Amino acid sequence: MTDPHALGFAYHGNPLDRLSEHRGDDRWFAAHLQGAAARFVFLCEGRPLVGIAEHPLSILHGRDTGAGFSPREGEVVLLGFDGEGAPVFAVPLDASAEEVEAAAPAGLKLIDIRSLALQDALAPGHLGILAQASALLHWHATHRHCSRCGAESVMKQGGYRRDCPSCGGLHFPRTDPVAIMLVADGDDCLMGRPPRLAEGVFSTLAGFIEPGETIEEAVRREVFEEAGIRVGRVDYHASQPWPFPASLMIGCHGVATSRDVTMDESELEACRWFPREEVLAMLEDRHPQGLKVPPPLSIAHWLIRNWAERTDVSA
Repeated sequence: MTDPHALGFAYHGNPLDRLSEHRGDDRWFAAHLQGAAARFVFLCEGRPLVGIAEHPLSILHGRDTGAGFSPREGEVVLLGFDGEGAPVFAVPLDASAEEVEAAAPAGLKLIDIRSLALQDALAPGHLGILAQASALLHWHATHRHCSRCGAESVMKQGGYRRDCPSCGGLHFPRTDPVAIMLVADGDDCLMGRPPRLAEGVFSTLAGFIEPGETIEEAVRREVFEEAGIRVGRVDYHASQPWPFPASLMIGCHGVATSRDVTMDESELEACRWFPREEVLAMLEDRHPQGLKVPPPLSIAHWLIRNWAERTDVSA
């Protein structure tokens, strides 16, 4: 178990060749967009249009599939090229979700990205394509105006930049780095329970990495802020795109140098040390109180499993 792509992380393994060096060539972009081989990921209110008639389910469609749902043709983003050289584009739909669902023919359905990850019903790597498409289209939808002068900006570079025609400002899509960590002290690990988790689920601690902060510093700061625990050694293990809306989860293991938990009640509703045997019971769904860990789609699950089973998920 050394390849994180093989472990079941969702949104990993995007197979597309991005060919970023060609994005500035408008004629090259237009030629591929109009080509017969082009495939499209259509998203409506953050949910992809999915072909459900076959297995695996399909998120890649021909141009005609989205024609009846008012695709925003001026907001197309080039995601990359598949193994056969066909270009893949992401396109937002102007129709509402209700309109799409009412008009969609049999075999097509809007399904949210988290549900698709839980179902594990897409072709390998296609959740990674969805993570890319969702993050980019969300950024364009929420960053239409220049942050320097307020003028409306224009999509460029195949969707990887917005240019301001008024002040010349250049704006690039953002990815928000998050440190997510399992901290251990010998045969005990620290897990918490924020209110958003399902009843009985405990997970790793996590928090956004702040400007001017290293990954290791963010791990130590977040664990101390949320649980009052000091952390010494920090090891990186793996990362996971998390398109809610556009984060990169940077998975780490940390070694505690203190034991007394002082929980931040504004962040967590429970936090404690769990012995290894109890964590194994949670992983195997045999905990006497019904406690659980997050499902395998999350990197949190594999950080916990890695520690509990003494395996290695580092790439």
